[in-house]
Amino acid sequence: MAKEKKLVEAITSMEEDFAQWYTDVVKKAELIDYSSIRGCMILRPNGYAIWENIQKELDRIFKGTGVENVYMPMFIPESLLQKEKDHIEGFAPEVAWVTQGGMETLQERMCVRPTSETLFCDLYSNIVQSYRDLPKIYNQWCSVVRWEKTTRPFLRTTEFLWQEGHTAHATMEEAEERTVQMLNIYADFCENTLAIPMIKGRKTEKEKFAGAEATYTLEALMHDGKALQSATSHNFGNGFAKAFDIQYTDKDNKLQYVYQTSWGITTRIIGAIIMVHGDNSGLVLPPKIAPVQVMVIPIAQHKEGVLEKANELKETLASNFRVKVDDSDKSPGWKFSEQEMRGIPVRVEIGPKDIEANQCVVVRRDTREKIVVSLDELSERLEEILATMQKDMLERARKHRDENTHVARDFDEFTDIIETKQGFVKAMWCGETACEEEIKEKTGASTRCMPFEQETLGSVCVHCKKPAKAMVYFGKAY
Repeated sequence: MAKEKKLVEAITSMEEDFAQWYTDVVKKAELIDYSSIRGCMILRPNGYAIWENIQKELDRIFKGTGVENVYMPMFIPESLLQKEKDHIEGFAPEVAWVTQGGMETLQERMCVRPTSETLFCDLYSNIVQSYRDLPKIYNQWCSVVRWEKTTRPFLRTTEFLWQEGHTAHATMEEAEERTVQMLNIYADFCENTLAIPMIKGRKTEKEKFAGAEATYTLEALMHDGKALQSATSHNFGNGFAKAFDIQYTDKDNKLQYVYQTSWGITTRIIGAIIMVHGDNSGLVLPPKIAPVQVMVIPIAQHKEGVLEKANELKETLASNFRVKVDDSDKSPGWKFSEQEMRGIPVRVEIGPKDIEANQCVVVRRDTREKIVVSLDELSERLEEILATMQKDMLERARKHRDENTHVARDFDEFTDIIETKQGFVKAMWCGETACEEEIKEKTGASTRCMPFEQETLGSVCVHCKKPAKAMVYFGKAY
């Protein structure tokens, strides 16, 4: 029992110190390890398997909308990066530069890609000549490097994994349609697969992507009441096209500039999964994304027939579930703690008495509910239990978000909410960047998005009292 207790005690209570709880979970659940390079994490099998499942499902969905995968170089020449002034200024503080190759100083320094807009623009300028060449709906799965000052596993790292889609279209309308389409894909994926409800909206001018006409975002609320930007989709208009001279001949034989989009989701979303669903025993993974959905744990496995029955169950279930057997020589209690730490959705306990009664005990990770199930009905019952768990996790996350979303009609109320409560604050805003910056300076809360579903909470800005232009979600954020 002492060892079993020690495993859970290794996690700081989230109520005591949420930041330390998060660090403990990512380490103890063996999702990552720290590397010898500051800010770069090693994704261990438990962590990388989650990303693989995310990648597999999103890649399937993307391709269903006409997306084709490509791979672009890791290095970008400085002269190429300089072609789009706003873009390079936005990324300048985070760019890592390569100045030497082998023993020689490079004639032109190269940056390690922080994002690949310029590379795709260079490609499109070479391969797009006619309206018949459009649209180009490309995506790449890769890593990028941004030299962050403060880093945390998954949430903000020097190098991280992501996908970045880059498209080129004949018209602004087509580009806008693709931009919104991809945001909706992310939102549906986060809700249906990750059990995380999202707020969809547009970023302010101050918060939008450097060089974009418009940035659309998904904002999620973590357990500690902070917001997390979870995915973004950008409409570039034809600004990049003009900078890189990406033109095509239209049906009337006239030269036109293309319109572009970009959209992405990163390993940061794993941080969201942890902070939305986790508890003081570790991870709680939604069944649809869990690398292992079912852990079969033999009880008294040294007794005749127990281990054989556990492996038989695994073989039976393997066609419908991602399933493993824990046949290590650890005690059952220790195995239970490990299964909970890793967030495996359900465990199936099977021992001599269960075998005799032709039953097993199924335990849900999220509620710890114990359900006695006939072995003859195990597969069907697991389907039901996992589906119910997936639904319940989404509903709990939505309830938490809604209960921690507040309305402020004046700045005293706004300040009081930020100081005494947690979560989102909905308020009216004048649309001016100076006012937005003052609000953040005074309260620490930033604009998260102008939601697509607008509400009228008054006629004046919550801060400066000028006529309001939009209802905005504010919040402290990661």
